[in-house]
Amino acid sequence: GRSSNEAAFLLQLMMRALGSNNLADCSDLCHAPSTVGLKNVLGTSTSTVSLEGLQQADCVVLTGSNAAYNHPRLMNELIKLRDRGGRVIVINPMREVGLVKFGSPAFPFTSLLQGSEIASLFLQPIPGSDVALFTGIQKALIEQDRVNYEFLKAHVDGWQQVLDQAKCLSWEEITTLCGISQLEIEAAARAIAQSQRVVFAWAMGITQQANGVDNVYSIANTALMTGNVGRPGAGLMPIRGHSNVQGFGSMGVSIRLKESLREALEGLLGRSLHLNPGYHARALIDAADAHQIDTLLCVGGNLYAANPDLTQAKRAFGNIDTVIYLATKPNLGHFHGIAKETTLLLPVFNRFENPHKTTVESGNNFVRFNNEGQTHLRDGDLISEVEFLTELAHRIHGESPIQWRNLRDTRYVRQLIAKSISGYEKIGAIDETGEEFTIAGRILIEPKFPTPSGKAHMQVTPMPNLTLPTPADFGLPADQPALIVALMTGRSYSQHNTVVYKTGDRYRGMPHRHCILINPQDAVQTGFQAHQRVTVRGDAGELSNIEVILGDIRPGAALMFYPEANVLFKARIDERAGTPAYKRVPVVVFPASGLKS
Repeated sequence: GRSSNEAAFLLQLMMRALGSNNLADCSDLCHAPSTVGLKNVLGTSTSTVSLEGLQQADCVVLTGSNAAYNHPRLMNELIKLRDRGGRVIVINPMREVGLVKFGSPAFPFTSLLQGSEIASLFLQPIPGSDVALFTGIQKALIEQDRVNYEFLKAHVDGWQQVLDQAKCLSWEEITTLCGISQLEIEAAARAIAQSQRVVFAWAMGITQQANGVDNVYSIANTALMTGNVGRPGAGLMPIRGHSNVQGFGSMGVSIRLKESLREALEGLLGRSLHLNPGYHARALIDAADAHQIDTLLCVGGNLYAANPDLTQAKRAFGNIDTVIYLATKPNLGHFHGIAKETTLLLPVFNRFENPHKTTVESGNNFVRFNNEGQTHLRDGDLISEVEFLTELAHRIHGESPIQWRNLRDTRYVRQLIAKSISGYEKIGAIDETGEEFTIAGRILIEPKFPTPSGKAHMQVTPMPNLTLPTPADFGLPADQPALIVALMTGRSYSQHNTVVYKTGDRYRGMPHRHCILINPQDAVQTGFQAHQRVTVRGDAGELSNIEVILGDIRPGAALMFYPEANVLFKARIDERAGTPAYKRVPVVVFPASGLKS
């Protein structure tokens, strides 16, 4: 996801020439449910809102995201929205300080006054209960007579079934499932209904669940019910992380070959490409664990540490004959994701050192053009990913039918992209024009949807089963002091994906990486003290000598840092997208002194 569009296009072209769709992507572990869910509802799998559209909104519903840590530029837009009288509804089991007030260098005066107000309403639901909460908002909209029936009848299919489900569920069922009162849900619905242009934004708190696709459906259903899709200043905005994760998908790095791209690649390669789906990132680990993979090429990333059940991940890598890493910096995977026979760690230029021009795609569908980079390294000391991939493809395939070594010229690659990727036609002339552009057909400013019927399709979403196991299920005796919680794993302040720059998190009061943050009520009920050392056990492993930190998190929930906590749990995935549930992991917490004798 941090590589260029040009490297991504070459990677998928080389693999398709091999007759393979085995193109696992980092998005498999994060926003794949957004891709699947939005595609099924709207016919498009990316944000329907541009930056300019966000600047026109008068309400943002921000769900499952700590944008204050991970998307600080978005925070500037939220500050501007509040300054012009708009609303921000935040939905997060953890009351993050930066989502209440945020001090931005772009607003120095308010930063001196302890920051600008962000959340006008803050809801802290039970982890994993997003479908129930949004169904409750839908029920309140119906009861408040704020459903846009005119929009639904003209532009949406399947809406009656969704509304019927919301009507049939009782308030007791909804509030019990999500842990939010009827009054709070009604207040959220009222704020949405009273706003003219609403943007629904979400991140991995929504997608990294065993029902991540249903979570996306429930948000999209709510937006459609109020007519907040397909017009300026309103829409659906998955907040993606890696700087070019969306570009990788656009370039065809996917386990399924899109029909439009298949036809273009068949023309380039001169043969049919009716390929079976490949392994997504989780399936890849399972296949390697079953001795079904001989060679693995990792272009960036940290596939080992990013996966659940690190014991299995390490074993899986050890079953692969050869693992090749192209990397700009070392990470845990280079030390623990070791192959059975040969492991190659090959340093490459990062994007800002590249000797050639490249492009990337932002999460709001805007393509940026990067000039050649600069480096202190001598010529020949290092090569770029583009140079590596073209040389590797040449040695595998020879020079027919594609002249692979000619593709070292990224200008030529961009011309191929322009001919192959729908919406990217302008990239072919970007070297001459320098014109950065928004990808055609993705931003929806009128209710015309790229589906066969031209309508959006609302989806009925089943209520999740949020029953937690008992201490006995984790092998603890009945008289053992223990706390069962729904664990959320997350990044710390100054952490980018699996790359940790600072070990502590001052805003959450977590001084190091080996902490678990729990609600004070849970601590009182179980006899735990702040800073006590405990053991945390999941279904895949346990961590000892973990420090208890008390914080403003919903009772029954807990927070630990990713990727360290990944050792605790096995992969529970949404089969429709392949994304594991990192944001609701049942674990048991008990005193570090061990089991009660």
